[in-house]
Amino acid sequence: MKGLHSYKVALEKNKPYFAMIFIQFVYAGMALLSKAAIAMGMNPYVFVVYRQAFGSLSLAPFAFFDSKKVAPLSFSLLSKIFLMSLVGVTLSSNLYYVAINYTSATFAAASTNTIPGITFIMAVILRVECLSIKQMHGLAKVFGSILGLSGAAMFAFVKGPAVGFMKWYPENQKHSHSVTTIHSKGECIRGSLMMISANTSWSLWLILQGLILKSYPAKFRLITLQCSFSCIQSAILAVAVERNPSAWKLGWDVHLISVAYCGIIVTGICYWLQAYTIEEKGPVFTAMFTPLSLIITAIFSALLWKETIYWGSVGGTILLVIGLYSVLWGKNRESTKVEDTDTAETKEETRLECITQH
Repeated sequence: MKGLHSYKVALEKNKPYFAMIFIQFVYAGMALLSKAAIAMGMNPYVFVVYRQAFGSLSLAPFAFFDSKKVAPLSFSLLSKIFLMSLVGVTLSSNLYYVAINYTSATFAAASTNTIPGITFIMAVILRVECLSIKQMHGLAKVFGSILGLSGAAMFAFVKGPAVGFMKWYPENQKHSHSVTTIHSKGECIRGSLMMISANTSWSLWLILQGLILKSYPAKFRLITLQCSFSCIQSAILAVAVERNPSAWKLGWDVHLISVAYCGIIVTGICYWLQAYTIEEKGPVFTAMFTPLSLIITAIFSALLWKETIYWGSVGGTILLVIGLYSVLWGKNRESTKVEDTDTAETKEETRLECITQH
């Protein structure tokens, strides 16, 4: 009985770790499946419409039972949410899925490591975040942001020799058994720039999201509204770009599996798990697991899609991960100092109150 109790305690204690590992596997699956669906002929704009539709349907029940008490939506606030969905969700998603057609699933996973750095730079420009280069944590965030963007650029533009034990086919030979298509250098550069633009759009969304949540703190309702708005916006864009009705057909194939997976599992289940983990361990702990998705994606891309990995990509990945942890370290250090300052001020106020009472 004592052994069973110890096992339950250990399981309860390690739940956030299991949750984050599961989430990174899910994100790796998202990059792999969406790459496969689009490489096999699915229109990326149509993909986004179906993903947002599945996401809206999966989140709707949670939004309905959201216990957070909020004021009714005003026209002004609804307009802000609509514009935020357009900039952050619709633009980011469409750029991501168009870009993944010209890059690899591994690069898509790698590029997400630039989001903390891009978000920090944009927050400083918009004066949402303070920059203190006189202190170590401020320098760490600046250094990490520059290093992360340099790593992304190196991953995108520097190939170098192929990693020997993962060189599946000659460089000039196309292969029919893989979803990976050999693109020209121009297409790879275009796709890489679009992927970085998608991350920039997402970073802006993160900043705007924080501002909107102050006016409308019901998270599930807010996310459901944004998914619904994005579904409508993406549908208008897809209809304008894709005029062939057959492009909208979903069969029992990888296309249906991909959009259902991205909409229900990524948007629905992972949102719950991330919210739980952030409440238990905080946002820094959650972000620390981001590189794991890249490692999983790279391994499965090489094994399943026969994707060749180059030493330039390995070097870029190392820079990305070092930059990510530098930004996270600086952010964590800054938060600790703020908490220590607040605690010291609270103790001082309590001491003064005691002196006044005596």
